[in-house]
Order: sequence, then structure tokens, then C-alpha cells
Amino acid sequence: MTFQDHNDTLITIFGGSGFLGRHLVRALARRHYRIRIACRRPELTGHLQPLGRVGQIHAVQANVRNAGSVEAAARGASTVINLVGILFERGQQRFNAVQDQGAARVAQAATAQGARMIQVSAIGADENSASLYARSKALGEKAVFAASPDAVIVRPSVVFGPEDDFFNKFGAMARMLPALPLVGGGETKFQPVFAGDVAEAIAQIVEGKAKPGTIFEIGGAEVLTFKEILEYVLKVTERRRLLVPVPFALAKLKAAFLQLMPKPLLTPDQVELLKSDNVVSAQAKAEGRTLAAFGVEPTAIESIVPTYLWRFRKTGQFKTNRFA
Repeated sequence: MTFQDHNDTLITIFGGSGFLGRHLVRALARRHYRIRIACRRPELTGHLQPLGRVGQIHAVQANVRNAGSVEAAARGASTVINLVGILFERGQQRFNAVQDQGAARVAQAATAQGARMIQVSAIGADENSASLYARSKALGEKAVFAASPDAVIVRPSVVFGPEDDFFNKFGAMARMLPALPLVGGGETKFQPVFAGDVAEAIAQIVEGKAKPGTIFEIGGAEVLTFKEILEYVLKVTERRRLLVPVPFALAKLKAAFLQLMPKPLLTPDQVELLKSDNVVSAQAKAEGRTLAAFGVEPTAIESIVPTYLWRFRKTGQFKTNRFA
């Protein structure tokens, strides 16, 4: 595959040092863009340097809660991409501050620079949701369009890959716990999508292959229930665990205590999220606002997940048929 040379084109990626960020940096570096990573800890971005040529990728300090740092990071960019998001609240890291007001600052900075704006949100973003996470995502989208009407918004389902916080979390739980909880009976549906596929879609949006002002919903090849996902994790990790149905009310009560952990296994807000399916909507499919719009064939879970969940098996990499 050959790409057009974009040596003189600068892309700023807010949150580019994270899980999805490294996949996006790789996709853009292959297209020869110059890439500026805007993040809170630029000294921790060394893992991104091998993804490009010397001088192609550099990091700057920025915090979406600080307008001045956001403006400085967006300066000179032709496209600004916001990947910043949090899964739970801690200290000053609040959903509204990061995913609503933070998104607004990034979009305002992009507009001031005359740059194209791409916002990564999430399937399930809804101003009327009982979940603070879902509400803040929706308010962030609204703020982005207010500042940059031609922005493109990408809503992925649950994103998976070697560093994900989804299959890895369940793999770790299966290793430690005698039973796994089926919150709400385990009927909630998900459409997990590979991080590389999401990155490819965003890279094509950078290249102008998306109608301005559009919201895309990005899902993977399969729709699975929460129960089916846990069963798959147990199969890959070769663990035998009970799957115990837990009503939403009881799960929320337990989550009130679990959220106090340094990295919570479950929060009350996440229980609210589990009450709604996390799949591409029928409307998005009908209107062609999906991964198919970019000619990307979604990567199957089976081709990626076993290559990193094997470490949760009893014998890890010493298993003879490791990726079976």
C-alpha cells in the first residue's frame, strides 16, 4: 500500500500517548504526516518514537483542562484530533471537565488555527443517559460542533487490542476470582472493534475521506453479549469459573465499594452504562456512517485477542499450542 507524502503537514493528537493513540500514530506516520503528541506527561512517550522516522513524531505538554496549553499544542496544525477520555473519575479528573469542557477547548483551539477537527467519542453518548460518562461524551460532541460545525466525530464501540482495558481486565479477573459477575444477567450487547481499525478510519478522515459534520459509529465484526464475552475469555485463558448473574441494583451497591480501589473493577456509573447495548445503531448502518464507509474490513476478535490473553493462562507462554 502506498500513501501520499505529507511531510509538511502537521497533525496534533491530544491523548496520543494512550492505547488508541499509539495505533493512530502508527497509521499517520506510515502516511508521512508530522505528528505532535499533546499529553500531560510527554516524557512518557518514548514508545511512540520507533513508529516514525527521526523527527517525525514529537511530544508537547498539554492538559485539556488548561486552555493555554491546548492552544499552544494546536498551533500550526492542519488537523487536530482529540482522543482524551477517562473511564472513571479521580480527583480533578472529572467526566465533565475532561470529556465535555476539555473537548470544547480542543475544538475552539482547532477553529482558531483553521484546522480540521476530529473528536473521538463513544457509542452510547446520550445527553439524557443516567450515566455521567455517556452524558459528558454527548455534551462534548455538542460543544465540538458548536465550535467547529465541520468537525467529524467518531463513536467506537468497546475498543480491543494488546493494551486494552476490556479483555485484559476480564482475563485478570478470571485469573484471580473463583466466579465472574454477569451484571444484569449478562445480556448487554457489545460490538468490540480492533484499535487498528479505528485508527485506520481516523487516518482516512484526516485525508478528507469523510463528509464534514458527520458522526460515524464504528463497531467490529461481531455482536456479543456480556455473557458471551466472558465465556470467550474463559475459553482463551483456559479457566473454569462460575458465571453468576447479578441484578443491576446489587451490582450498583457493590460498585459503590469497588470504585474506591486505585483502579476500580466496576463503578456505579459503569453499571448504568451496562443497562444499554453498545452496538452500531440501525440508523448509522442505513446512512453508511460505519467502518464500511472507509473500506475497512473489521478485524475478528479471534485473530487478535488470543495473542495477548494467553498470558492469563496457568502456564502462560509455556503452553504448547499457545494461540489455539
